[in-house]
This record gives sequence, C-alpha cells and structure tokens, in this order.
Amino acid sequence: METLWKVSNLWKIYEVKGEFKKEKIYALKKINLEIFKGEIFGLVGESGSGKTTLGKALIRLIEIDKGNIWFKNIEITKLSEKELRKYRKKFQIIFQDPYKSLNPRLPCGYTIMEGMEGSKKEKLEKAFEILNMIGIKKERFYDYPHQFSGGERQRIAIGRALSTEPEFIVCDEPTSNLDVSIQGQILNLFLDLKEKFNLTYLFITHNLKIIKFLADRVGVMLNGEIVEIGKTEEIFENPKHPYTQKLLESEI
Repeated sequence: METLWKVSNLWKIYEVKGEFKKEKIYALKKINLEIFKGEIFGLVGESGSGKTTLGKALIRLIEIDKGNIWFKNIEITKLSEKELRKYRKKFQIIFQDPYKSLNPRLPCGYTIMEGMEGSKKEKLEKAFEILNMIGIKKERFYDYPHQFSGGERQRIAIGRALSTEPEFIVCDEPTSNLDVSIQGQILNLFLDLKEKFNLTYLFITHNLKIIKFLADRVGVMLNGEIVEIGKTEEIFENPKHPYTQKLLESEI
C-alpha cells in the first residue's frame, strides 16, 4: 500500500510552571507511525493520552520538538511556513465542536467558499455542489451557524474541509457532541465522501464502537505513546498490550 504519512520518533514537550521550577509534560513521545493512502486510521485512548495533539502535530497546526514527518515522501517538518502553504490544502481537520470552529458571523455558504480558488461564479457553483453532498439545502446558503442544529453544523464543517479538495482529513472526535441517531448519519456521510473522493482519514475518538465500525487499522495511545497498532479486527479480537485489553474490557 502507498504510504501517505510517515512519522518517525515524534516528540512534543510542554513546560509548565511548577511550585519550585518548570516541569516538563511529554504530550507525545517516541511516536512512529505510517498511514496508508485510502485507509481510515483510528486513534483511541483515554482523555489526555495525546490523540488530538498528534493529529494537530501531523498537519503542523502545532510544532513538534523532535522527530520527522513525511507527507507523500516530502519531509514537511523542515519546510518553512511559506513552503508548507502549497501542501496545506491537501490536509484538513474537522474539530469536535463545530459551533466553536465555525465563524458565527459568516453564512454557511461563504464558510464553505472561504478556502476555494477561482472566480466567484465557480466558487458559488462548487459551494452549492458541496452543500448538496453534505445534505444541506441550497436555500440555507445565507443562514448563520446558530440557525443550524449540531448535526447540520458538523456537516458544514465537513463541507468546509472538502472545499480545498484535500487528500487527507484529521477527524477529531467529530461525533462526540451529537445524538446517537445523528452520529450514525455523520459516520455514513464520512464513508460516502471517502469513496467519492478517495480520502484518507485519521479518525480520533474514545468511542471503540465507532472505531470498530469505521477504521481499517487502529493505534492505541497511552500517556503520549502509541502502545499498540494493528488491523481493527486483530486489535479487537486479540489485543496484545495490557492497556488495550483494559480499554476493550471497559466497553463490554
């Protein structure tokens, strides 16, 4: 399989002020990872394990302290912000809370158009096409985020991510704030869009049922490290690491 992302010995360290001196918090340590083109790679672990930090570090929303990241054989850790700009449209992120991530003063149609290139007419046509794909009526083009439900706002966030024609999307707990019935609709939308655009996902969640349904492979995180990686069915049927075993037992 073609490797889309490769991560080698990745570290992210934060310094916080302790009682007498600064203390180091190792948000990520010794991360080695490959994500293959066209797969859904699930990332699971308890809160604070480093899942979101890894997702952001991968696409350089935060800078790392040590290690190397390759996107399609290009080492992006050594690129300047100017050099990185031409790759940025190829990877996007969808956050947990769409209400916080959407501009409250921007109508949903213009939110989707924001990252597009081309004439105004071309952008409008593409925005209407995306609205149709994500299940939002074109008549709501000028509606603002507060006028939509939680599930609809997440659809708009997905539409915004699609607007730059990415190859890869980090999905950071994108269904955790939604009702169970709406979760299913959004997950099916992710699958439909993956097939339509040959997308690759890093899907971050604490919900093992979602990972079992969605992911091709799984990485299990604990205290900033990936302690186990494998195909989804292998991880669920025969977990090797004690933490993975406890995580699965907690879902029974």
